Amino acid sequence: MEKPRVGMIGLAVMGSNLAQNIERNGFPCAVYNRTHEVTEEFMTHVKGRNFVASKSLEEFVASMQSPRQIIIMVKAGAPVDAVIDSLLPLVSKGDIIMDGGNSYFTDTQRREKKCKDAGVHFLGVGISGGEEGALNGASIMPGGPKDAWEICASLFDKISAKAPHPCTTYIGPDGAGHYVKMVHNGIEYGDMQLIAEAYDLLQNVIGCKPDELSEIFTSWNQGVLSSFLIEITAKIFKKKDTEGQGYLVDSILDAAGQKGTGKWTAQVSLDLGVAIPTLASAVDARILSSMKSERVKASNEFSGPAVSAFSGDRKQFIQAVHDALYCSKIMAYAQGMANLSAASKEHSWNLRLDEIAAIWEGGCIIRARFLEQIRAAYKRDPNLANLMLDATMKKEIAASLPNLRKVVQIAIERGLPCLSFATSVAYFDSYRTANLPQNLTQAQRDFFGAHTYQRKDKPGVFHTEW
Repeated sequence: MEKPRVGMIGLAVMGSNLAQNIERNGFPCAVYNRTHEVTEEFMTHVKGRNFVASKSLEEFVASMQSPRQIIIMVKAGAPVDAVIDSLLPLVSKGDIIMDGGNSYFTDTQRREKKCKDAGVHFLGVGISGGEEGALNGASIMPGGPKDAWEICASLFDKISAKAPHPCTTYIGPDGAGHYVKMVHNGIEYGDMQLIAEAYDLLQNVIGCKPDELSEIFTSWNQGVLSSFLIEITAKIFKKKDTEGQGYLVDSILDAAGQKGTGKWTAQVSLDLGVAIPTLASAVDARILSSMKSERVKASNEFSGPAVSAFSGDRKQFIQAVHDALYCSKIMAYAQGMANLSAASKEHSWNLRLDEIAAIWEGGCIIRARFLEQIRAAYKRDPNLANLMLDATMKKEIAASLPNLRKVVQIAIERGLPCLSFATSVAYFDSYRTANLPQNLTQAQRDFFGAHTYQRKDKPGVFHTEW
């Protein structure tokens, strides 16, 4: 076997699966893990295949030919910097170092500059699809110098998901790839929270049990809501509890974890001045869920409204929840795309939102039939100010919005939390309202801080001695 050009550093689940994907697609692959026992275990698993294992980084780099394409799959943060620092004295000019983890985009910008100064290319590569995507085809979002991407383009094309087009494209300079992956994860947070709220309503308003919920979500996956998340939700509801009674979902503690990408999306949106209430509320919902013991105590201190049993038509309510989920999903994606549009201008990235929607159609966690409509919307108008303004989206919103309002009203009347459904309605109503009450906010700001205001009837900046 000739010396490999592609190498993998980090052989935990994602790195191990991605390495196997690379080799299966015709690229001999060098592998290295800091704990050599992990490397040995990996090599036993892939015995007879085109892998070259090394015990040290020096041996790893020496086992490859230039231009090397080295992928780092280690924990984000300091471990990535440590690997880069160890690699730079060993690699040759023109080699390419890639970070395939969930790194913050400003870290990627810093690392790209550091590597450039050393004569080495650096790509920040967003990868979505989890373990299965890494092994069989993920959505791949590379950012960095375009000439380096061109060297790696055939690799990315081969190992990406197909929908049927390769779910990868050049995203943009420096940190663009990791930024787009971050926003992808922000949308993922929103989508998951909206599904959770739909589940909560179906369970607590009309008493749906897991077996019925599985049937409902399976049917939803045949229509406009068809997506990976809806598909796996239907499967989750079917899973029996092998260590207890009933269905497993009912035995899982209601305290959600998070790794920070959703929070980053919310923070950056505030910096950019872009409203993403549906996505931000999903982060809030996870934080509130983690306060389990405090919530249990509060449940003994406060009670919700007294309500009677549901007396409406069950099928109509299920359809209403379906429409609420779909309408809110449009809001979530509209907010994510608005963030990307603003970031593209801020950082001069020239992001192609139609291409980004296209590479999310397969492999990634938010893959969905709905993305075809988003791609078409930005294909028609690359400068679309907001996804909701697209003619097709306007029709979809008009058809589903009444049921979103109805579902939020029912949730509030019954004391059921619906953070993301409610903020989706508020986002839409704020966006469509010509005159908001912030004229009073400006008056208050001028009153206590002389912050000035503008007038409706004449140009200029004004201050009043209130």
